[in-house]
Amino acid sequence: MIISVASGKGGTGKTTIATNLAVSMDQPVQLVDCDVEEPNAHIFMKPQITLRLAVNKMVPSVDMELCDLCEACGKICQFSAITVIGKKVLTFPDMCHSCKGCMMVCPNGAITESPLEIGVIEKGRSGFVEFIHGCLKVGQPMSAFLINKIKEDFTSDKITIIDAPPGTSCPMISAIKGSDFVLLVTEPTPFGLNDLVLAVKTVRALKIPCGIVINRCDVGDMKTHEFAEKEEIPILMETPDSRQIAEAYSRGEMIIERVPGMKNAFRELFKRIIREVRK
Repeated sequence: MIISVASGKGGTGKTTIATNLAVSMDQPVQLVDCDVEEPNAHIFMKPQITLRLAVNKMVPSVDMELCDLCEACGKICQFSAITVIGKKVLTFPDMCHSCKGCMMVCPNGAITESPLEIGVIEKGRSGFVEFIHGCLKVGQPMSAFLINKIKEDFTSDKITIIDAPPGTSCPMISAIKGSDFVLLVTEPTPFGLNDLVLAVKTVRALKIPCGIVINRCDVGDMKTHEFAEKEEIPILMETPDSRQIAEAYSRGEMIIERVPGMKNAFRELFKRIIREVRK
């Protein structure tokens, strides 16, 4: 089963929920940090990395001796990653989506592919938790490409928890697509509610069941509860605005190991997720 932990915005405690949920289980589990632009689950998990893989995307390379400047490549590219200007063919690798369209339409076979490294995938273990995360190279815009590469390594024989990128754009959608359940983490503030509404719309468009975790539940107002009730979305867990939790987070520690009762709370959260999936 794949459980994605997502949020409409950053700073809601998404990674805290994902990591503590993974460690609270007494069974093999796979934690995958898909927030490739700023991965931070490793700060809390402290995994022993055993494998590091470079991730390349293929971009066009033009042999000008074969090219007759017909402009077919530029006309088919929907992302303006290749274009003919005068007697030159210019390529823009950062904009390329590796669709191979330019190669297919080139009448002279002048276009081939060359690899461009966009990031890395690291794998390891933290106790009984199998850990995977990706790290996008600074300046590279293709985070969804790297996320999809990470997801190719999922195994079906254990629980998989995905720490998704914040927001509701392409990276978040790429991360949660194919999940059995999405846990939406929010906070009871106007900003938190606004972005929760957007996240719920995104998840429902993908037809994935979801539930809500409210962090710092004793601040703000009750409008998040009212929204959840109106939309018939279960609130599966609430965590308090606790100094103990904040101190553990600031030290990169698991709250289930520092705050009494939290381990049982996360185990109960998992049981509630299972019940929602089986409905």
